[in-house]
Amino acid sequence: MATQVWRMVPAAQENLAMPYACRLAVAFVAIVALSASGAAQQSQQTFPLPDGAYPHDVAPAPDGKIWYSAQRNGALGILDPSTGQSREVKLGPKSAPHGVIQGPDGAAWLTDGGQNAIVRVDPEIEQVQVWKLPEGTGYTNLNTAVFDKDGVHWFTGQNGFYGRLDPKTGDMKVWKAPRGRGPYGITATPEGDVYYASLAGNHIARIDKATGEATVIEPPTKGQGARRVWSDSKGRIWVSEWNAGQLGLYNPKANAWREWKLPGDKPQAYAVYVDDNDIVWVSDWGADAILSFDPATEQFTSYPMSEADANVRQILGRPGEVWLPESGADRLMVIRTARQSQ
Repeated sequence: MATQVWRMVPAAQENLAMPYACRLAVAFVAIVALSASGAAQQSQQTFPLPDGAYPHDVAPAPDGKIWYSAQRNGALGILDPSTGQSREVKLGPKSAPHGVIQGPDGAAWLTDGGQNAIVRVDPEIEQVQVWKLPEGTGYTNLNTAVFDKDGVHWFTGQNGFYGRLDPKTGDMKVWKAPRGRGPYGITATPEGDVYYASLAGNHIARIDKATGEATVIEPPTKGQGARRVWSDSKGRIWVSEWNAGQLGLYNPKANAWREWKLPGDKPQAYAVYVDDNDIVWVSDWGADAILSFDPATEQFTSYPMSEADANVRQILGRPGEVWLPESGADRLMVIRTARQSQ
């Protein structure tokens, strides 16, 4: 069994009380994990954001920068990790963006609950485009979005809706979820299938892209609070089960489930993400930690957040980096996962 040694650089423990400009230079935490089979070195680094940014979701940008949804500021935030500096692009009146992802066009796409609209931002020229949901839909509490392999934008609304926008034509359709309130996280598989999670509905669902019909898929644990979903490279669906404090796995090909309880006394699984090595990451609000889960060994590894109640609501990354928005601390954190040779 691997032996793990955790080390925190002292400067990182002191940086929280420093002014914003000073914190940029020292906000760094290093973690070293040693095992009998070899060594893997990982590091954590935090980036303070302007007070009140409240970063809800995060997404890597194509130019190496990082986008975040500044929900309380009604803006797209743009962080340059090389300098630690950030800026914000306002999205419109009453804006309150929840999710942000990178589109196939290299632009930032946001689900804006305040405007009840899908928003696209060209970060180079700061051009903002807004697609309002159809009249008569009502307030949907827009949540999260994903692009399928055909470049169609799919999204969820917690008030009991899901929908899609074709960026090529501007055509938008919205459907009522089969069990009402709850649609939250959403993902697309490599094959192009689209699944969403229903927090209030305690299930996941597969969307028929041709008809828009959603088919409910029940997890084994009743009342588990399926919050977010993410596909791995094999098309399997990983689920963060908020109420149950579990990590779930649904295999569509076998129509089979597995679930793992997160370690600790009172786990709360909020966000889930699968990286380019098919390692699963989940945020645990009960432990103020981020957990990585290796499906091959079925083992969890824990990484501390920068402070208590940092509240990571979503996870996204790119090869070698896992990015975390600390909404409760007005910071972004990155875990760099470069592996040393064995």
